[in-house]
Amino acid sequence: MAEPQEPGSSSLLAAARRAHEEAFGGAAVLAAWAPGRVNLIGEHTDYNDGFVLPMALQLGTVLVGSPTQDNTISIVTSSAEADEPHKVQFPAPRPNSPLSPGLPRWANYVKGVIQHYRGGPVPGFTAVVASNVPLGGGLSSSASLEVATYTFLQQLCPDDGDLVAKALACQKAEHTFAGMPCGIMDQFISVMGQEGHALLIDCRSLETVLVPLSDASLAVLITNSNVRHTLTGSEYPTRRRQCEEAAAALGKASLRDATLPELEEARSSLGDEVFRRARHVIGEIARTSQAAQALQNKDYKTFGKLMVESHNSLRDDFEVSCPELDELVAAALEVKGVYGSRMTGGGFGGCTVTLLEAEAAAKAQKHIQEKYSGTATFYLTKPSAGAKALPL
Repeated sequence: MAEPQEPGSSSLLAAARRAHEEAFGGAAVLAAWAPGRVNLIGEHTDYNDGFVLPMALQLGTVLVGSPTQDNTISIVTSSAEADEPHKVQFPAPRPNSPLSPGLPRWANYVKGVIQHYRGGPVPGFTAVVASNVPLGGGLSSSASLEVATYTFLQQLCPDDGDLVAKALACQKAEHTFAGMPCGIMDQFISVMGQEGHALLIDCRSLETVLVPLSDASLAVLITNSNVRHTLTGSEYPTRRRQCEEAAAALGKASLRDATLPELEEARSSLGDEVFRRARHVIGEIARTSQAAQALQNKDYKTFGKLMVESHNSLRDDFEVSCPELDELVAAALEVKGVYGSRMTGGGFGGCTVTLLEAEAAAKAQKHIQEKYSGTATFYLTKPSAGAKALPL
C-alpha cells in the first residue's frame, strides 16, 4: 500500500548527486526541488480565466548541478522516455544566439526556462535531473521540471525573487518550447504551494487564497491508471479552441464571464459539441468556487459531491475521460469513507484523485485494485510546500 513520502525525498536527492558524480566526475554544489501537483477540482478552467483548486504534492523533481567555466550547459536526466537520449548539451543562450526547441523533447522544458529566465545571463553548468512524478500521469511532471530548473537558476544567477513572474516565465517556456498552450495553474502551485493547504487560484487576476487541508482525519489518494496521455497532440488545443469559439459567440472575453442561461440561449448557433464544451467550463468554474468554500467549512460531503459532478462533466461534456479513469472513480465511490473521486489533469488517461477518511485509505486501495481491469499505482499524499533550494 502507498505511504506518504517526504517532499524533496532524500533518496531522490542522493540518487541525483551520485549520478552527477558519475556523469561529470565532480560533486554537485547546488540543488533545487519543485513539486508536482494534483488538482482537486477545476479542470480545463485555467485557460478560460476561471478558478482552480490544486495542491502541491510530495512527489517532485530534483535538479542538482554546478557552474562551469565554459559556456556549455550539459544536462543528464533519469526521467527521459525510453526512446530518447538521457543527456543533452548546448551552449548557454546569448542575445545574438538564443536557444531553440528540438530533440530530445524533455530538454525543451529545461531549455525554455533557461531562455526565458529573468535573472542575469545564464552561465555554463552541469546538471542532473531526477523525478518521481509519473510521466504522463496528469500530475504535472512538466511544470515540476520547469520550476525546479528555474529554482536552480535562481541560485546560479539570482533574479528579483518575484514569484508570479517566476511562474509566468515557466508557463512561457512550456508554450514556446514544448508547444503546449497550458494555463497557469501547474506552474503557480509548484511555485506557491504551502504545506497543509490547497490553493484557490483565480486564473484571471492571478490572486490566490490558501484553503486549509490539514485535517488529520482526511486523506488524499491519487490512483494512477497507468494509461499514458500525451497532451501535445490535437486534443488539448482543440478543446481550447472550442472554448474560445464559444466565448466569442457569446460576446465574452472568456467563458469566465458567461452564465449557463446565456449559453442555453445561444445553443442553436453553437453546435452541440462546442455547447457541451462550454457547459462543462461554466459549470466547473462555479463548482470550484463552491468546493473551496466547502473545504473551508470542512464540509467534506459537499466537496466530494462536487468532485463527482466534475468527473461526470469531464466525461460527458468535455469528453476527456477514458474507460479506465471511469472504472477507477466508480470503484472508489463504492468504498465506505470515500467522500468523492474524479479524474484529474488533462485527461485521456493519467490519474484520479479521491478525498476520503484516512482510516479508509487501505481498504480503498485494495478495493480499487480488485475492481480495476488494469494495474493501478497508488500515492497517498498531503499538501506540500512549493519549490525551494535544497542545502547540500
